[in-house]
Amino acid sequence: MSAIVEYLVCAMLLLGGGFALVGSWGMAKLGDFYMRLHGPTKASTLGVGGVLLAAMLWQAMQGAPSLRELLITAFLFLTAPVSAHLLAKAALALDPSARPDPPAPRDGKA
Repeated sequence: MSAIVEYLVCAMLLLGGGFALVGSWGMAKLGDFYMRLHGPTKASTLGVGGVLLAAMLWQAMQGAPSLRELLITAFLFLTAPVSAHLLAKAALALDPSARPDPPAPRDGKA
């Protein structure tokens, strides 16, 4: 049983590291602020979440389950979307020209 759990922990670490790598690459390479905002909020959140889930599983396997990693994961998943939303709102307030045009009406009426 412990070999299966160890493989699962390794897989979660690799998956979390992969998501974090993709998120950081996106933050460095994407064009404008709004596209770069997706890197840390989407992929990096999943990356850190995967690493924390692997740590929780490893702690449980060692016989000393810890609530600390679960609290960190919950805090991360609650605060990352809120901070991204506030950053996007602040960027739109600073540069109203970046605001998209409203959608055109379908029936031809204005």
